[in-house]
Amino acid sequence: MMTVITQVTLKSGCEPEWDAAMRERLAAAKGRRGWVGGQLLIPLDGHNGRAVIGTWESRADWEAWHEDERFVESRKRMDGLQEGRSEMAWYEVVTEGRGVGTSSVGPPQ
Repeated sequence: MMTVITQVTLKSGCEPEWDAAMRERLAAAKGRRGWVGGQLLIPLDGHNGRAVIGTWESRADWEAWHEDERFVESRKRMDGLQEGRSEMAWYEVVTEGRGVGTSSVGPPQ
């Protein structure tokens, strides 16, 4: 498995729209071949920063997802809401642990 961590900075005031688009993107990824899971994170010290954690069976699966119509549409929508370029880092998953009853993609409770 591979995990990609993407960090972005959002334009001030665009956070709710970008977050909604990312939730839709994560929900759409659920049906994709190779999709393991993902998270959208907001840093405690930067309200307009975001980190997206995506785990895939392979980088090839992730790359194929980027050709999907739903991904392309969401990218067009989200790119205009970001400041500057996003930063990505790839990691090979060595081990994984999750608790019982982990929640699915959705707005914060």
